[in-house]
Amino acid sequence: MAERKSTKPEWQKKIALERITRLFGQAEKEFMDHPERSHRYVQLARKIAMRYNIGIPKEYKRRFCKKCYSYLVPGANCKVRTNARQRAVTVTCGECGNIMRFPYRKEKKSKKK
Repeated sequence: MAERKSTKPEWQKKIALERITRLFGQAEKEFMDHPERSHRYVQLARKIAMRYNIGIPKEYKRRFCKKCYSYLVPGANCKVRTNARQRAVTVTCGECGNIMRFPYRKEKKSKKK
């Protein structure tokens, strides 16, 4: 099966990525005063990413709930826990109760020579 070529030019994708970055920055600033505005910024960033067929950067993917799309701030509207047995970081959304698990690895010890 042949790969589909993207219909959007690279300059449009670059601008879309800048808009996503700016929206997440605004969401972080506005969260304490207007949390509902922060949630809206996340929804707009997702729509832009889908429209231009680009991925949301990794540092932002973990900052919103995958179910209700609300902006997450540890201690304010979500809980963050580590689970050594599952080797995962567990994030529980305070808005909808959704549980997200992100795997992690322990650092390898460097060999002494």
